[in-house]
Amino acid sequence: TFLLGPHTTRHCLRQQPPPPPHQRTCSRLPLRAPQRRPSRLRISVSRAPASRDIDARTRDAASQVRASASRRRLRPPSSASHPLLMERVLKDDAIEEKGERARMASFVGGMAISDLVKTTLGPKGMDKILQSTGRGRSVTVTNDGATILKSLHIDNPAAKVLVDISKVQDDEVGDGTTSVVVLAGELLREAEKLVNMKIHPMTIIAGYRMALECARNALLHRTMDNKENTDKFRSDLMNIAMTTLSSKILSQDKEYFAELAVDAVLRLKGSTNLEAIQILKKPGGSLRDSFLDEGFILDKKIGIGQPKRIENAKILVANTAMDTDKVKIYGARVRVDSMSKVADIEAAEKQKMREKVQKIIAHGINCFVNRQLIYNFPEELFADAGILAIEHADFEGIERLALVTGGEIASTFDNPESVKLGHCKVIEEIMIGEDRLIHFSGVEMGQACTIVLRGASEHVLDEAERSLHDALCVLSQTVNDTRVLFGGGWPEMVMAKEVDELARKTPGKKSHAIDAFSRALQAIPTIIADNAGLDSAELISQLRAEHHKENCTAGIDVITGAVGDMQKLGIQESFKVKQAILLSATEAAEMILRVDEIITCAPRRREDRM
Repeated sequence: TFLLGPHTTRHCLRQQPPPPPHQRTCSRLPLRAPQRRPSRLRISVSRAPASRDIDARTRDAASQVRASASRRRLRPPSSASHPLLMERVLKDDAIEEKGERARMASFVGGMAISDLVKTTLGPKGMDKILQSTGRGRSVTVTNDGATILKSLHIDNPAAKVLVDISKVQDDEVGDGTTSVVVLAGELLREAEKLVNMKIHPMTIIAGYRMALECARNALLHRTMDNKENTDKFRSDLMNIAMTTLSSKILSQDKEYFAELAVDAVLRLKGSTNLEAIQILKKPGGSLRDSFLDEGFILDKKIGIGQPKRIENAKILVANTAMDTDKVKIYGARVRVDSMSKVADIEAAEKQKMREKVQKIIAHGINCFVNRQLIYNFPEELFADAGILAIEHADFEGIERLALVTGGEIASTFDNPESVKLGHCKVIEEIMIGEDRLIHFSGVEMGQACTIVLRGASEHVLDEAERSLHDALCVLSQTVNDTRVLFGGGWPEMVMAKEVDELARKTPGKKSHAIDAFSRALQAIPTIIADNAGLDSAELISQLRAEHHKENCTAGIDVITGAVGDMQKLGIQESFKVKQAILLSATEAAEMILRVDEIITCAPRRREDRM
């Protein structure tokens, strides 16, 4: 009861209940206490409206707190604050390597492959034995870079890049398969040193590109071209063939085999189609017993009762079944009442084969070469007609035979006018060692020839074939692009000298990369000298001093173990091979330098099927 003046009034003061706990914690607004007013004023004190105001503000504050908390929960975590985020994205078995670790893995893989084939480089390079783990446990003895690298099972992705450039080099120009891998490995070795000096990979790549252009221009200015003079050009081809063969198994007889290779390539008259040159391997004798034969030799025997020699031959090359003189109806079961019915079926089969043979004879041929077997009955029919029938010729053999004789492989004989026959002057049987073979001479493709290789074993013959194939590839490319260079480390020293001068003129960090490119080029003659057991440091310093003279032709002579005159020694190489080595190695090194992350995908698991 308040007494305000003369009148007494009663007011009921309602006490507000305490706020719930969540509002107590969230609302920080002070509650206003009732104040006493001066006298003679009649005031109705009621706290309900104030209480409703406070409740509304409390609820707003609480809702804001809840909203901000939910926003914090829904915000995606950053990869910086959550390093395991990438692992959650990738599958369980996936592997990820980043930054320095990935770059180091790439460098190590490339340099390991380079070091593997480094010892096979040069005239004194060593061979490798490659043994298969398969059923036959076959053994290959070789120093050919592409053959070695193709036989390896490699897991490192950067190493696979170097294996690929070696294969491309082999397919493109035939030689330089080891040099391209060694140069790429040396470029990576130098790049690793620069990366450790905190030079960015893109700066190194820019420097490498400048050095590549400078080195290529240096080679272009020093090339020689004798295509106008036939004698000099043949001499260049002989020198290139001997240089290529000097690091192979044929090095002891390189003059003899160089002559064979040059004669075979010049018969092609500018064509790079090596299908016209057949290489036939026959064990026995020595490598010196190998020879070049004009025409085509098929590794088959002439059948009994057939003519042993045919002149002005018309040849039908076919791939058709000639073995249906038996009951062979694709697994069908034939039920007959008596043996006479079986004889009737056989007679029908023979009649069917006789009609097929008559269709073939109607083409006016005197030689029939079939990819498949020829059974006794059709062979008798061909012998009666005076036609030479050759069965079961391997597919590569009949494809090349059709090519060199100008014919086409046929499989149907209903329209003789649509079948193209092959022609040659003489078909006869010859003997090589203890084996009988069929010789086709005077073939329609005049440039066709066969190189018969003799040797002590299959391993020697396989390596001799690889060596001769490299020489044939290089020579066929040189006939098209007739520019030649000196060998023996001369091109690398010429390029290194020009690149060194460019490095001195270039400001900034690129000069370090250009200088590294020069050191990588000089590594090639260094390795050649090391493989020959020579003092590489002494030889390279002498060679560098010689190349500061005008028109220098100095290179490494591994026979005498000193610096020699490449022009007098006749050591020459094809410009196209050197250019391909330079471009391929630099591009491969650039590709590997760009890598900053390696992601190895998880293996695909076979799903369990119900």
